[in-house]
Amino acid sequence: MDKTEAIPTQEGLVPPRARGKSGVSFPERRRAPRPPLAEIRRGGKLNLLPPIVVSGAVRMVEFLLVAVLGFAIYLAYVEHDGESVHIVYLGAVLIAATANTLILQALDLYRLPAFRVFVRSFTKIVLAWTMVMAGMMALAFFGKVGADFSRVWIASWYATALFALFGERLALSFMAKRWVKEGRLYRRAVIVGGGPEAEQLIKALEASADTDIRIVGIFDDRGNDRVSPLVAGYPKLGNIDELVDFARGSRLDLLIVSLPVTAEKRLLQLLKKLWVLPVDIRLSAHTNKLRFRPRTYSYIGNVPFIDISDKPIADWDYVKKWLFDKIVATLALIVLGPLMAAIALAIKLDSPGPVLFRQKRQGFNNELIDVYKFRTMYTSKTDAEGNKLVTRNDPRVTRVGRFLRRTSLDELPQFFNVVKGNLSLVGPRPHALKAKAADKLYADAVDGYFARHRVKPGVTGWAQINGWRGETDTHEKILRRVEHDLYYIENWSVTFDLYILLMTPFALLKGDNAY
Repeated sequence: MDKTEAIPTQEGLVPPRARGKSGVSFPERRRAPRPPLAEIRRGGKLNLLPPIVVSGAVRMVEFLLVAVLGFAIYLAYVEHDGESVHIVYLGAVLIAATANTLILQALDLYRLPAFRVFVRSFTKIVLAWTMVMAGMMALAFFGKVGADFSRVWIASWYATALFALFGERLALSFMAKRWVKEGRLYRRAVIVGGGPEAEQLIKALEASADTDIRIVGIFDDRGNDRVSPLVAGYPKLGNIDELVDFARGSRLDLLIVSLPVTAEKRLLQLLKKLWVLPVDIRLSAHTNKLRFRPRTYSYIGNVPFIDISDKPIADWDYVKKWLFDKIVATLALIVLGPLMAAIALAIKLDSPGPVLFRQKRQGFNNELIDVYKFRTMYTSKTDAEGNKLVTRNDPRVTRVGRFLRRTSLDELPQFFNVVKGNLSLVGPRPHALKAKAADKLYADAVDGYFARHRVKPGVTGWAQINGWRGETDTHEKILRRVEHDLYYIENWSVTFDLYILLMTPFALLKGDNAY
């Protein structure tokens, strides 16, 4: 491999081009001017589109396209008397749509490379759909039920389904190419630990087919006298503390630790710093002499890794939670609209000033977000950064505000945050920036406090329904709250979210610690 520097791009750092056995360089595309390192650090702002979700969504869309078209043409054209005819046609439609999906799956047409190559993919789709329709007609003929099916329906369905799949795959090819260019179909990864182990790992990944990662660079606490500033063509971007800052400022999906399993003490020191990040963490295992059972490993291409931790609520879990949040929050705003209007009127009549209060808080991955609340304090006494928590009989709180805080009705505008996308219905509550437990900031009071920011904060949470809400005048109160938040993150499910939502009104009736 040519040992010139790697090329920074929006997707990461592309390794130097290879040379042939004769030493002659292969033809290369014209290189764009190299952006500064600061640009690499700012890169990757667009969210990852997980391949498993993209493939699943395409599979679902194509199944529905074929099935809906088949049944719609039947309803529009074929004369139908009684429910039995509906059942026969519906059964034929579902069998054909399922068979078509299975054949496309067998032809590898639901893999990311197939989405970008339109002509070759659509040729296979024509072949698959033709096989399905031919097979269906053959079954109808040999089963002596061919007279029960309209030939015009079959021909119309065959043609319109091909036309619809043509348009869908053409649009998909353009979108897939754009997503690749934006780096949204590849996981952005960094190597933690340089030296010979990292170089061997990078070479193994580059030699492996079908990997879904783009390496951004190397992070290592050791100085340049012990670790080269350039490892296998990839630059050293900083130390481990700088890696945490890097992950806060740009999209990072995967941390690959290249240390040997035997370096237990150093591994524990690294993981203590890195586990607070919302990323997958993998330990390289390809050079280890100590071997475990095959199912112990996960693979990137054909390179083995040991799973240390996974990003919480990822892939389809993320989709399910997103849909749950949007649907329930929208319905809540519709149902609670009159109550929110009445609260707004009461606030206006009680004291001068705006109805809503916006406060900066830390959201997912420590991102600063604006959280909405009904104003509960006198305008001249509001505390934007939460330097002083509200206590019992706090003179800053208005009469209406005292009732709103005790019942948590002041939190209702946060449903707008959920619809906007920077809060979830259920999750760790977002805390004010200067909130303290006794005399210490929360991050100083609890080791690993920021691990609760690996998911979006919520309007309500597991800690809140268990009584850990309101004032945190002792170290134990914030410690118990964080423990409950981490339990929620590790045990999340849609049913768990639903349970917490249903239990929230009962927890509010107690009014514990809410002033």
